[in-house]
Amino acid sequence: MKTLQKDQYWAYLLLAARVLLAWTLFRYGWAKLTDKQFGVDEKTMNLPLKDVGLFQLSLYLADQQPFKAFVGVSQLVTALLLSMNRTALLGAFFSIPIWLNILLWDMTFMEGFTSAFTFRLSFYLLLTALLLYQAKSQVSPALLTITSRSSNPISFPVWTYFLLPLAAIGLEVIGAIPNALVYYGQLLVK
Repeated sequence: MKTLQKDQYWAYLLLAARVLLAWTLFRYGWAKLTDKQFGVDEKTMNLPLKDVGLFQLSLYLADQQPFKAFVGVSQLVTALLLSMNRTALLGAFFSIPIWLNILLWDMTFMEGFTSAFTFRLSFYLLLTALLLYQAKSQVSPALLTITSRSSNPISFPVWTYFLLPLAAIGLEVIGAIPNALVYYGQLLVK
């Protein structure tokens, strides 16, 4: 039987972390897509809003589509990315906003840093950071490229920067045209 070398223990631990993170994301994503997570019972639905707890209210709101499906699919895709060697780094990056969103959601709606799952989420963030640290030879150049001053090779004359607010307003007007057409179309139908 072949045993692990001393330097392989760390890599094996991080592989186990990837499996844990991927499995956790898969379970929660699947639960959202199969209506096993979020929502409230009939008794809670019949309570006056002032009597509904903040956490129950958040579960009701999170149960709405397309939010619930988007979150579920995002978690499944991230789990899949984490589970493959070639895309594990991308999966680690994708998982950060997922973990942070759940952590902040729990801290907000469970009223503080008190639930066991909140502590587990912090641990998942730590494991994700360790995965990124393991790949620091790939992560560092990518971050340096993204944050370098030369990331936008096109330069503009100074006077064009003064026109940027007008250009942004023009883009906003163009983006509003479909809404205006729908609105005025509905008025004509009535």
